[in-house]
Amino acid sequence: MNFLVRKGINKAVILLQILDDGRMIVVDKQTTIRFMKPDDLSLINGFKVNIEHKYYKTNVVSFSNDGDYFATLTADAKESYLYNTKTKKRIANVSRHHGEVSCVGIDPLNRYMFSGGEDGKTFAIDIKSGKLVFTLPVHVDTINDIAFSANGNWVATCSYDRKISIFSLVTMTAKTKLKAHGAPVTKMKFIKANRLVSIDKNSSAIIWNMYTGKVIERLQGIHDDVTQLVTSKDDEFLFLGTTLGYILVYNLKTYELLSPKYIKIASPITALEFNDKDHQLIIGTEDGFILTYNIYEGEEKLKEMLKNKKFKAIEQEAELNPILAFTQVYNLVSNFWENTLAKAKIALQNDDKPKALLLLNTFKDIPSKNKIIKKIVADYAEFPKFSKLAKEGKLALAYSLANTYPEYKDSKLYKALENRWKKTFMQAQKYVLDPKGIEKAKEILAPYRGISEKTKLIQELLTQGEVYKRFRMAIGQKNFTICFELIKQHKFLQEFPEYEVLMNYADTLYIKSQELLSKGDTNSAVKMLRILSSFDDFKEEVKILMHEIETKQKFFIAVENEEYDKAYALMTENEELQNTPEGENLQTKWYDDLVKANSFAVNGDALNVKKELKSYMKMHSKTTAIATVFAWCYMVQLENSAREGATQLALEKGIKNYMLNFGLQEQIENFFMLFKKKYPSSKLNLEHLTQGSISMWRPSMIVESILE
Repeated sequence: MNFLVRKGINKAVILLQILDDGRMIVVDKQTTIRFMKPDDLSLINGFKVNIEHKYYKTNVVSFSNDGDYFATLTADAKESYLYNTKTKKRIANVSRHHGEVSCVGIDPLNRYMFSGGEDGKTFAIDIKSGKLVFTLPVHVDTINDIAFSANGNWVATCSYDRKISIFSLVTMTAKTKLKAHGAPVTKMKFIKANRLVSIDKNSSAIIWNMYTGKVIERLQGIHDDVTQLVTSKDDEFLFLGTTLGYILVYNLKTYELLSPKYIKIASPITALEFNDKDHQLIIGTEDGFILTYNIYEGEEKLKEMLKNKKFKAIEQEAELNPILAFTQVYNLVSNFWENTLAKAKIALQNDDKPKALLLLNTFKDIPSKNKIIKKIVADYAEFPKFSKLAKEGKLALAYSLANTYPEYKDSKLYKALENRWKKTFMQAQKYVLDPKGIEKAKEILAPYRGISEKTKLIQELLTQGEVYKRFRMAIGQKNFTICFELIKQHKFLQEFPEYEVLMNYADTLYIKSQELLSKGDTNSAVKMLRILSSFDDFKEEVKILMHEIETKQKFFIAVENEEYDKAYALMTENEELQNTPEGENLQTKWYDDLVKANSFAVNGDALNVKKELKSYMKMHSKTTAIATVFAWCYMVQLENSAREGATQLALEKGIKNYMLNFGLQEQIENFFMLFKKKYPSSKLNLEHLTQGSISMWRPSMIVESILE
């Protein structure tokens, strides 16, 4: 692979990020921030922060997607800062960690800055106000990475404790902890289809199902420390950057390692980004270089080679860049090979070996294809014998030869034998229905007696004619449950034409149900799916579809009836509903109202917070999120009251009330430390106070002031 553009910035590149407006942010280890064009790496503008990062294996800097805010660790990693890039002013600093800060992150919707530390804690800071809003579930060791789902609904933290914690930013509740790594988890990324990829210190990579918490796949072939990861457009490919400067690439559909040495750089890889627009992988290195690569490099060559039928050269090009195997040009080559191979087989079946070799000659210089060619030619050496046996009616010998050389089963001759068998078997089935016809059935099936796979079917047919009658009757009555019970017990029924009709009927039902669903005719689709639920091959899929349909119907009815509590609850259960126009509108309204409520919470204005969130107060799915806002609001009240000279007694009452409402939170612990410094004689002890919890909080507990 050859780079398209290479640019040096002298210092290690620690962040590459393409913003919503198309600009790319490049940050070096001295926190010099450059805005560049991702295609040619030309400089647009930039500024310096002058914080030197000595360690940057974790995300020590982070930018919001609009480029308006960025977070960074301090040089000594004792604190994390949040800045406004337009004003260059610091909005917040997080100094609450016990020990060093390890990583930072800003969510995709530009709401929160997260600060993770050696103490296993992750603090969430409101970007607009710079205030601490909530904390994520605690790990027992250092936080190594913070990752977000593309829609901003989920945040994940991973740690030296070998666990991954997933938290919903919609409901403000913890979802699950993923446990399968045998070493500290160092890197993560959410990918499409509710998946998460994670890497640990032992270079073990896992693909998770985020919802079930189950391991989908363990990626193979990693023999180096992974420093960075990124995915291509639509999460088709996964790229891993390593300490030794290698880029590994995986197919995220099959999880196959396409290349362990896709790209080799002479320096550790410290940053990765992908330019969806131009299909470019962008690499940042320890020695201060930025390089861009076209992942489809060589595609134009392939087009020329295809015109000139240079198939060996095409294969060689695809070996250099395995991603070319996923291009339309390469598909044409694959189709040409398959068609040529099919024609060559027909020639061999007609005993015309010279024609077959002439057809295949184009591919003989390709080792992988030549191996197939040699085997096909060798296998078909016995085909004349197979043909002779078939024509002479020596069926047992003919079928035995076909089993030895499975290629023969694609021939017209073998298919003709199978058609003759099916017709004979069908005729025997008719005779078996009549008790007097058993002998006639035996007579016409006699030529197939020596064929093992046929003999078993013949014996079952002749001895279990009554089963066949019941099977036909069940089909006639459309009692598909009985049909499949009989098939489970008597596999020979699958050889009957009725079985084929049955399966074709199922396929037709499925296709029609999908067409009806796409047109919005849910009622008709449900009727078909209910019938289809009797078919074992479709049972699980129908169950899922029916549940989705039922959920969607409930959701749309709830929206139509303005029962928004039900609608939001259903959206919490089924995230796909958020992608509907109705779901998007509800989510936008919630986030807009939340922003307004937060603007009052930052001033400790509980009454206006209550006013803004009034319509959500009875929604169980929003209770924890609302509790989080009020916890923040009341903490601001306590802080303001302390600054304004409130009495010791009033502050003690406020602390007690806060603990009763929300329990032992990081915010109240820090406030209590300051309180004790000011009033060392206070006998108040947090551990002895009655404690509530965020999860148990209810809107009925709202008061104008926490000090009341």
